[in-house]
Parts: sequence; structure tokens; C-alpha cells
Amino acid sequence: MRPPSAASPREVFARLSAGISAGRWHELAALYAEDAVVEQPFALPPAPPRLEGRAAIDRHFRAAARGPLELRARDVVVHETGDPEVIIAEFGYDGRVTTSGRAFRVANVQVLRVRDGQIAETRDYHDHPGFARAMMDG
Repeated sequence: MRPPSAASPREVFARLSAGISAGRWHELAALYAEDAVVEQPFALPPAPPRLEGRAAIDRHFRAAARGPLELRARDVVVHETGDPEVIIAEFGYDGRVTTSGRAFRVANVQVLRVRDGQIAETRDYHDHPGFARAMMDG
């Protein structure tokens, strides 16, 4: 059971999504536990399929901040599960490649485990091929 002051999984996901949409990449690692694990089964090289620990997650977000993508979450649906620590979020990103102005849309599903108000683990099913196409076409 989470302490009364700890944010719920839904609240933590909302902070993550809002931070990405606002381009506040440098703030996002603070949402993750020190020993958090992020699985990205659809990641394409050079992106790693697994990130272990807050420091690695922070490096990942800082690299994203240097990239040419702007993302805005849309059509967010959060599903509760039988486990109070776990939610499933379905959403899309409206994206823009800043170097070309090219707009694109990609679909995403994230399974998040939030413990004591921090993300302990996620499985992120982002449309990495869609991101790659936007970058190549843009």
C-alpha cells in the first residue's frame, strides 16, 4: 500500500506525460526510482532495449532533449489493473521534427509500475519504426 503522500500511478504517469509534452526532459528522471528499469521491446538501434537505474534513464532523457523531436501526448487512456501499483496507458504522440517542420503521429502503450510515488519499472511499446520514418522523411 502506498503512503498517503505518495502520488498514485495515474498521477505519476500524468507528470511524465506532461513533462515530455512540455519538453522538460531534464526533470523526468526524478520521477523514477533509483533502481528503476525501463524495457523498450520495440527499440531500434542505437536506442537500448533496456535501461537500468535512474542515471541511465536520465542520460536517455538528456539525449532526447538534444534531438530534433517535439512530442505532445493526445488521446490518453489509462487503464487500472488488479495490481494497485500497475497501470496501462494508451496514447498517441503528435510529433514534429524541428529540423524540417515535418509533423507525424505515433501510437504508444506503456505498462508502468509505480511504487511509493516513483516509477519502479515500465515496459514501453512506442512506435519506434514510426519515429525512425519521421526522422528519415523529415
